[in-house]
Amino acid sequence: MPSQPPVPPVEIRPSPCPGLLRVVASGDGGICRIKLPGGRLDATGARAIARAAERHADGVLEATNRANLQIRGVHAGVGAALSTELLQAGLGPRVAAADDVRNLLLSPAAGLDPAQTLDVSPLAATLLDLLQDKPRFHGLSPKFALQLDGGESLAMLEHPHDIWLSVMDAGRFAFGLAGCPPVRAQDRPALAAIASEQVPALVEALLNLFLDLAGEGVSRMRQLLTSLPAEDLLARLDLPLQQDVADWRRPAVAPFAHLGIRPQRQHGLCSVGAGFVLGRLHAGLLRELAGLAEREGDGALRLTPWQGLLLPNVPRERADAVLAALAGLGLATSAEQPLSRLVACSGSSGCARGLADTKADALRLAQRLGAPLPPGVHLCGCPRSCAAAQVAPLTLLAVADGRYDLYRRAPGHAGFGQPLARDLSLDAAADRLRDPGVFPDA
Repeated sequence: MPSQPPVPPVEIRPSPCPGLLRVVASGDGGICRIKLPGGRLDATGARAIARAAERHADGVLEATNRANLQIRGVHAGVGAALSTELLQAGLGPRVAAADDVRNLLLSPAAGLDPAQTLDVSPLAATLLDLLQDKPRFHGLSPKFALQLDGGESLAMLEHPHDIWLSVMDAGRFAFGLAGCPPVRAQDRPALAAIASEQVPALVEALLNLFLDLAGEGVSRMRQLLTSLPAEDLLARLDLPLQQDVADWRRPAVAPFAHLGIRPQRQHGLCSVGAGFVLGRLHAGLLRELAGLAEREGDGALRLTPWQGLLLPNVPRERADAVLAALAGLGLATSAEQPLSRLVACSGSSGCARGLADTKADALRLAQRLGAPLPPGVHLCGCPRSCAAAQVAPLTLLAVADGRYDLYRRAPGHAGFGQPLARDLSLDAAADRLRDPGVFPDA
């Protein structure tokens, strides 16, 4: 999925979601989001982003939970110049009006993972072309998202998607709507399966059906399904579907598989994964990573939905040195590091809705945590949950500056889960999080 050449200007529709062509105001300046096809970036593109972030903003970048990058702190009045510079660097869409809808999540290890059933990269390119080439699809919500899963042992399986497709074998994909591939016995099963060569036709038909049936105010598949059962939607599809999927389950992924050294299916090569601390990085760090990718790999970087990156195609004998280099640059490289367990939104320092400085509080909280570490904690400045697309095992929801309610993910509890404590100070929250009794069941 190579970078595309610049595209002509287009009328930008209003939306609170940032894009490459739409810089959205926030508490710390504008936000410009760069959607990376399959999360993939090369060293040249990384340097172009770093340069643009320093020229038009404060040099602060953010890795998103959809494997994209966004520039924060964009200065007033420079949005058009920033967008133009990024387009000229080949970092934008091939069709300008399609920038909002290029929302397709892959495993960062697609094409590399020895456990994969199928390399979905070519199919992903076909689906991205479909989204760009059909003008009708440009009207989809900027939040409308697809997932294409090739059965990799490194995959984000907890982010709900409007349409998800997961390989069953080399010839079939299971699929579902407004959810995730089923992993556990109690998970909602797939709706049906379809032959691999029919996947583009299925996606096109589902998108057209959604746009045909979605009424005023319906922008996501989950909203449509409140009035139209998924089975009724399937009945309108003129495609050969296979219904024998109720018992199919997608193999689970090991926790924190995105950190550390991973063998590749390519002989003698490894991928090395690390996480950005609380999803933030500076332009200078991105430039350093570009150089590291060129020296030790093939110049490729793959962003991950865990707000980190994977450096692929590293010779096996150099993998330990690359992991040490990433640690030396300040990235989290092990699940034993408390910061690898924490996610935090922009908080009050970057968002008017934030009730607490969640980034700063997360750094302080990490210093107070010790073994056994909690499985995952989301510090959330408001109920919108921008930093996590899924419900975290444990959530600290800000109620005032430095004060949080604590929730535990639990079956039968909506929202953030089961409330455990109210109005905790950061020290009190740390005490509760050191107690294994608050951890949710696996």
